[in-house]
Amino acid sequence: MSDPPARTEAASEAASVERRLRWLTRGGYYAIRALAATWRLRVVHREPVDALRARGEPLVFAFWHGQMLPLLYQHRDEGVAILISAHRDGELIARVAHRFGFRTVRGSTSRGGGRALLGLVRELEQGREVAVTPDGPRGPAERFAPGALVAAQRAGAHIVPVAATAHAAWRLKSWDRFMIPEPFARVSVAYGPPTRVLAATARDAGGEAERFEGLIGEAVARSRAAAAR
Repeated sequence: MSDPPARTEAASEAASVERRLRWLTRGGYYAIRALAATWRLRVVHREPVDALRARGEPLVFAFWHGQMLPLLYQHRDEGVAILISAHRDGELIARVAHRFGFRTVRGSTSRGGGRALLGLVRELEQGREVAVTPDGPRGPAERFAPGALVAAQRAGAHIVPVAATAHAAWRLKSWDRFMIPEPFARVSVAYGPPTRVLAATARDAGGEAERFEGLIGEAVARSRAAAAR
């Protein structure tokens, strides 16, 4: 007996979407690599991160969503697990991130939050590194949602603020003003001090959001100064 027409049509549409995703992933990956190869990259204040890595300690890289692109390139092929939205538009980002050598944890504070939090904690408890955009996936921009704080508190991990600045960049008309450094742009990546969540319980960890917003702000200022030089 043949499949019903509706099921056949749905399968055909799913296959078409999958083919389109594969092509977009491949094209996006090679386009980013070609563009990033022209950037003049400068990294500042990474020594504390290297020290944590040498001791095998878990850590959480925290950066604003709009600065994701140069940081994906900076940390390519390091096996970092990055938190990416479970929404449909996160699928393309997840696939491109895999191409750049990242593992992914799917979910966000607005969808799949509990599963994502457990995934982050599991990665950290196994001594791995994770990366989180605490204002993603929908904003508000540059506001630290509590998920990364809760995960770090539970796992006893350091949070490392990170920022990227380009002296010449395109900005998308999106909620996060997503930054795409132009060809041959000076791009600086700056790290803040590895910092632990002080709260005694996971329930109280979210109360430290303002402190960590300030730490990312300091990393942004450090990266801007480096780009200006």
